[in-house]
Amino acid sequence: MPVTVTTRIEEDLATAIDDVAKIEGMDRSTVIGRFLSKALRDWLIERSLAEYQDGRLTLWRAADKCGLSIWEIVAEVRKREAHVPYTLEELREDLKAL
Repeated sequence: MPVTVTTRIEEDLATAIDDVAKIEGMDRSTVIGRFLSKALRDWLIERSLAEYQDGRLTLWRAADKCGLSIWEIVAEVRKREAHVPYTLEELREDLKAL
């Protein structure tokens, strides 16, 4: 169920949003909602990948927090060139296990 949220923005930002709405054939509210959804998704991914890099989250948990599949979060790791916290010692242990 939609919720109404009121906020103040600069006039030039409102004008830019109105321009996008006109180009896309949408109303201002729809454009703002889509922009907010994308910004929230990007923020969740950035935050989750930062926690993954710090060793506070597994990649599986990062994907879950973002509502992504493991393959989608791996693509985000590549796209954002995130540091994978995997040590040489861990690689050696994995190779021994194989």
